[in-house]
Amino acid sequence: MPSRESIATAGAPAAIGPYVQAVRAGGMLFLSGQIALDPQSGAMIEGDAAAQTERVLQNLQEVLAAAGSGLAAAVKATVYLANLDDFAAMNAVYARFFPQNPPARSTVEVSRLPRGGRVEIDLIALA
Repeated sequence: MPSRESIATAGAPAAIGPYVQAVRAGGMLFLSGQIALDPQSGAMIEGDAAAQTERVLQNLQEVLAAAGSGLAAAVKATVYLANLDDFAAMNAVYARFFPQNPPARSTVEVSRLPRGGRVEIDLIALA
């Protein structure tokens, strides 16, 4: 059976269900979707889609760091927006976190996100 390792860090919000923050398998990292939860309080941060995108990407950075990787190693991102009208605000913040060689990406509007969030992002990255 191929090896599989769960990744967890206190620098990002704890999983709120039966899943882990990330899994390392086959030289890849598969990060669970992050919403804009404050890692210390576990509460959703206040603010618009830009503020939530900032927190989401910070959370993803922490998980990647715990795995010995970083955003530059991301190869695929999926962005879930509760309202596609927030695309420009999300995209402006997202561009700051991926200034060069951004990963492939899909962005979709969904009817709802956990805890009433406006943005959720998951990643696949090189380990």
